[in-house]
Amino acid sequence: MRYDSEHKQKTRQRVVAAAAQAIRAEGPDRVGVAGLMAKAGLTHGGFYAHFASKDDLIIAALEEMFVEGRAMFARRTNGLAPAAALAAYINAYLSPRHRDAADRGCPLPRLSGDLARLTGPVREKFSAGVESLAVRLEALICELGPPEPHDLAHSVLAEMVGALALARALADRDQSDALLAASRNAILRRLGLESVT
Repeated sequence: MRYDSEHKQKTRQRVVAAAAQAIRAEGPDRVGVAGLMAKAGLTHGGFYAHFASKDDLIIAALEEMFVEGRAMFARRTNGLAPAAALAAYINAYLSPRHRDAADRGCPLPRLSGDLARLTGPVREKFSAGVESLAVRLEALICELGPPEPHDLAHSVLAEMVGALALARALADRDQSDALLAASRNAILRRLGLESVT
């Protein structure tokens, strides 16, 4: 049976969405094509009708994750003054809710260590996603008027990603909550946003 291009695109999108969720949860190394295709309700043999390789699928999944991340950033910040927008994003990013949503949240904490072992195009896509988020943070930080907003945005992003990764790794929930709160408060203080709600 032949399918139209719209059906093929919807099928590809289903596979990409399943891959994005699996990669967030398990990392790219542990995601198998056969299991992923089965999860999407497809046969293993259909994989190559949509992707040239597993790396091609990982690149598509990364793009999907970063599109979702941009949408989340917009939901948290649109319509707010720069200081309030930045505080809202930091508070949401370093929250227990985000920590507990590893299969839906920001992919940076989960993937930062994994991607060093993957190929150039995958790492390039990841780097582009990191830079895109840093640029959005920088745009808000610029409005606050601090010196060197570019460096500050990259530093804040690294602190948030690192804090979330550590909070997810800690076995003790109270310790994890405390780490998130301490990191959130330190970053807000550093940006002069501690009184912004």
